[in-house]
Amino acid sequence: MIIRRFAPTARQIAAIAAVLALTGTAFVLWRMHLHRPERMSVGKFPEQLVYARTQDDILDSGAIFTAPKDAAKPVAIILIHGWGVNFYQPTYVAIGRALAERGYTCIAGNTRMHDLGNVEGYRWGKRVRGGGYWGVASDQVRDLAAWIDFAEARGFKKVVLAGHSAGAAAVREYQAEKQDRRVVGLVLASGSMGPGAPPDPGQVAEATRLVAQGEGDALVRDPKRSFPSYISAATLLDIASPPSPEFKDFFGVQTATTNPAVTHIRCPLLAFYGTRGDVGGEKELELLKSCIKRQPSGPARVDTIMIRGTDHMYAGEEGQVAEIIAKWADALFQIEPPKGDSSVKR
Repeated sequence: MIIRRFAPTARQIAAIAAVLALTGTAFVLWRMHLHRPERMSVGKFPEQLVYARTQDDILDSGAIFTAPKDAAKPVAIILIHGWGVNFYQPTYVAIGRALAERGYTCIAGNTRMHDLGNVEGYRWGKRVRGGGYWGVASDQVRDLAAWIDFAEARGFKKVVLAGHSAGAAAVREYQAEKQDRRVVGLVLASGSMGPGAPPDPGQVAEATRLVAQGEGDALVRDPKRSFPSYISAATLLDIASPPSPEFKDFFGVQTATTNPAVTHIRCPLLAFYGTRGDVGGEKELELLKSCIKRQPSGPARVDTIMIRGTDHMYAGEEGQVAEIIAKWADALFQIEPPKGDSSVKR
C-alpha cells in the first residue's frame, strides 16, 4: 500500500482558510442570534390589545398580559417603553408574558413618545405629532395617569411602574410629581443616572426661534452624532427647559442640587442594568444608592442588581428580568404563590 502525502497549494490553503473563516463567522452569528427575542411562541395566558385615553384626549395603545386566576396577585405591573420603540417590542412582550407566568398581570403601554414619530391625533384640523423626534416628554405624565386609571378600572388598586431606558425617566418623574398613592413600587430598568450634558446653545437658539415662529415641528439636526440624528424644536426646548432644577438632576448627583426630585418619592425602588454593554453598571448603581442615602427623604427602600449575560434590551434574557421583578415584588408585598400552583415560577 502506497501512502501519498497531500501538500496543498497556496490557492488551496487560501480556500481552506476562507471556509474556516466563514464557518467561524457563521458560528458567531449563530451564537448572536441563538436567543433572539423574535423566536417567541404564543403566550400561555390571555392577552389583549387595550387602549387608555388621556385627559388631553390622546389614545394610547397597549397590551395586557393576564395572570391565571388561581395564581393572580393583587398588584399589576405597568411596563413603559424606552425611546424610539413601542409596547409590542419583542422585549416587552416577552417580559409581559413571563410576568404573567409568575402571577403578575402586566400592562405594556405606549406613551405619546412611542417610535421615532407618530400621529397622536388631530386638533382644530391640525395634525399633532409625537414620538422620539416630535413628542414632548414632559407630557407623558398624562399617559402614565391614564394607564394607572386603566389598571384600577381592571380591579388593581395597586401598581408597580416599571420603565425601561427613557421610560425609566418617565416613571420616576411621574411619581415624583404626582406622588400617586396607587403606585406602590418603581422599577428603573437601564435608565440614565446623571443630569446629562446640556443641549448645544446653538441648537437651543435655533429651536427657540422656530417655536416663536410657530414651527415647533421643524427638525433640528444634532451635529454631535456620527449619523444623521434629528429632534423637533418643541422637543428640544422641552428637554432644555425642565420644570425645575431638581428634576434635571433627579438623584442629586451634583451635591449643589437642593432637594432633588427623588426626595419626593416614597415608594420602594428597584434599579438594574445588564452586564453586556448596557448604558450603566455597578458604578452607576452604587452612585444611585449613595445619592439617595444622603438626601433628607426618599424611597422607603432601594434595591439594585446587575443582570448577568444581558444587554440593554435584555435579548434572550427577558425571563430573567421578569423573575427579578417578580421576586422583588413578592418580597416587597409579602406575597406567596398558592400552594401546589406550578404556573408561578419562583
